[in-house]
Amino acid sequence: MAQDNVRIAMIGYAFMGAAHSQAWRNVHRFFDLAADPEMAVVVGRDGAKAAAAAERLGWRESATDWREVIQRDDIDAVDICTPGDTHAEIAIAALAAGKHVLCEKPLANSVEEAERMAAAAAAARAQGVRSMVGFSYRRVPAVALMRRLVAEGAIGEIRHIRGQYLQDWITDPEFPLVWRLRKDVAGSGALGDIGAHVLDMAQFVTGQSINGLAAQTETFIKNRPLPEGDGALGAATAGSGAETGEVTVDDAAVLIARTDGGALATFEATRFATGRKNHIVLEVNGSAGSLVFEFEDMNGLRYYDAAAGDRAGFTRIDVTEPTHPYIDAWWPPGHGLGYEHTFVNQSRDFLHAIASGEDPSPSFEEGAAIQRLLAAVERSAEQNAGWTSI
Repeated sequence: MAQDNVRIAMIGYAFMGAAHSQAWRNVHRFFDLAADPEMAVVVGRDGAKAAAAAERLGWRESATDWREVIQRDDIDAVDICTPGDTHAEIAIAALAAGKHVLCEKPLANSVEEAERMAAAAAAARAQGVRSMVGFSYRRVPAVALMRRLVAEGAIGEIRHIRGQYLQDWITDPEFPLVWRLRKDVAGSGALGDIGAHVLDMAQFVTGQSINGLAAQTETFIKNRPLPEGDGALGAATAGSGAETGEVTVDDAAVLIARTDGGALATFEATRFATGRKNHIVLEVNGSAGSLVFEFEDMNGLRYYDAAAGDRAGFTRIDVTEPTHPYIDAWWPPGHGLGYEHTFVNQSRDFLHAIASGEDPSPSFEEGAAIQRLLAAVERSAEQNAGWTSI
């Protein structure tokens, strides 16, 4: 790049667009970067709403045609925050135009789309163009520390992995049929929306890949009122009439799995766990100890050291020390981070990869691997929990 900054175009401005925008606004204020982000343009289908989003979120300008924007010489990177049905088209076109790409998870709505995106990313990489998937929970310092401790052998040989991601925002049968409940737009339901996160976290932390699984899924409410509003998460309301539409995604998914390292694993993802708002738990049991991460205590990590004998017990590690991942850029010890900081940390890693010429992680190839897992869950559920090799 001839200029010092990375000039960014963000496609989409709803829930994830707002989270990404605050990251772009703040990342250079905390991290020492070789190239700062420049919030050039936000893109949306509705011109008035896109302009309002630009004003609210801090973008220099707005536009309605993403195809025109990715061809502009004053854009270096494209941040994709749209529903899954548009990811492949936008990402492949942006990579072909020589733009670095950050794409929200899940990477695509199908394995075929994800593999085409990974192939496009591989071709672009040869030209120095970088791409990354937005699995933001990898950037929680406690999760990154959990990965480090596993790699250092702190819990020995991994025997069990169990992950949960529980929400309850659609338990009301009158909640409207927003885009996240339509397979043609979202790809899948709880499985791809939140299950993808915990599947990625488990493999990221352990360094092991899932190579087989058996699963079941369920859609508890088959039809919902058609929405009024823009269809964003939590933004739409049910129409006043009685017209309804079919829910075409899963509400919940459960699975057992094995890894290539010999561990047994269990996972659960649901948007019907009444009382649970964003409950994420990842526990790893090993021959020498255990580690537990809970998002509701996101600045802590619980560690059990079996070598402690009759003094053994789960110890809470306060993950706020400057020696812990990402923390040296933030506050003094004891001053915790929040959900929004994961996106700042993610932006830091993406910008660092661009400036250093290194390949960021998770790559599009890693995103495609998660897509294959999601597809395997669906196949297994269709076979009534039949074992499916990956």
